[in-house]
Amino acid sequence: MQDLLFLAHRIPYPPNKGDKIRSYHLLKYLSVNYKVHLGTFIDDPDDWQYTDKLNNLCASTCYIGLNTLHAKIKSLSGLVTNKPLSLPYYKNKRMQAWVNQTIDSHSISKVLIFSSVMAQFINKEQGVDMIIDFVDVDSDKWLQYAQQNTGLKQWIYQREAHYLFNYERTIAEQSKLCFFVSEQEATLFKSLAPEVSHKVTHINNGVDTEYFSPELSISSPYAEDDQIIVFTGAMDYWANVDAVIWFAKAIFPLIKKQRPSVKFYIVGSKPTKEVLSLANNAIVITGAVDDIRPYIAHAYLVVAPLRIARGIQNKILEAMAMEKYVVATTAAMEGILNQQDLAVSVADSIELIASEIITQLQKNLPTYQNRDFVQSMFSWEHNVKQLLSLLQHQ
Repeated sequence: MQDLLFLAHRIPYPPNKGDKIRSYHLLKYLSVNYKVHLGTFIDDPDDWQYTDKLNNLCASTCYIGLNTLHAKIKSLSGLVTNKPLSLPYYKNKRMQAWVNQTIDSHSISKVLIFSSVMAQFINKEQGVDMIIDFVDVDSDKWLQYAQQNTGLKQWIYQREAHYLFNYERTIAEQSKLCFFVSEQEATLFKSLAPEVSHKVTHINNGVDTEYFSPELSISSPYAEDDQIIVFTGAMDYWANVDAVIWFAKAIFPLIKKQRPSVKFYIVGSKPTKEVLSLANNAIVITGAVDDIRPYIAHAYLVVAPLRIARGIQNKILEAMAMEKYVVATTAAMEGILNQQDLAVSVADSIELIASEIITQLQKNLPTYQNRDFVQSMFSWEHNVKQLLSLLQHQ
């Protein structure tokens, strides 16, 4: 088998959040067809326990611990070098040395970059073809952050959006091919950088529909008489934090007036202080859970009230795979084709979101069409075959 270098900004395991779900499944399927050499960072000490899982898939690996505080301090050098702060955040001599040695030792001709910041470890002298999975247009996400803030934060986020986009465009020019998580993301990047549009495509995310199945026998984590609205996601991620705070303070009280028995569960790891402060008799913050499926399976519906979003939201696909009704914002649904026959409500105003949820709480019916849609459009096996085909023709 041919050797392939795979560089990811975060260890692709466990597949418990958006980027790690995608990177793990790409790695899993690529390892069947290539001898994969994985270079990655570990920013959560708990993730060191999973290295053996990836060692079994890869021909060789390089794991480097990332101290997030030190990385943030190091990132400030970007202010004086006219670079995006994201680049020095991940700059690392050990990783660079491992990449150089791996390319030389295994005569590697192709490298798959997962997240644009990892492209800094590849240069022309190495003589490899670079294929980039940008996933999202990250620079646009920083622009959205800027629009939600003021003062110094707004300036920093605007600066990051500007310099990161310039970097994204540069490495796209240097790549053989680049792709995004959805057609919408690819179209956005093409519009921003039309000179590289001929190199740009998309590969959808996928869902393990056997794992996220409504037919599994799973005990309920909820009290018997409660009507449950659930949100799932990493609760130290700014967009998720913003979403649940907005929902809990602005939307949920309107629902509670009409449906007194309703409860809102926020299910996800590392909740911030702002999220924890939302807890009361009707709002439950679980923190990390071993399995999110019971919380989805036994909820009346799933909400995704994201005001800042890019790409495809796995939380929505997982809920749809489990035949749950979803109420989401336009931003959250952007990467998912919203067909008319799907059991999904898309709304952005406080009043309309509340109204849609109140209506659906009165029904609580399984949504078979949602699962059928996910199975037909978001199969990992089908989507990764696209990547294999692209790699083989580069």
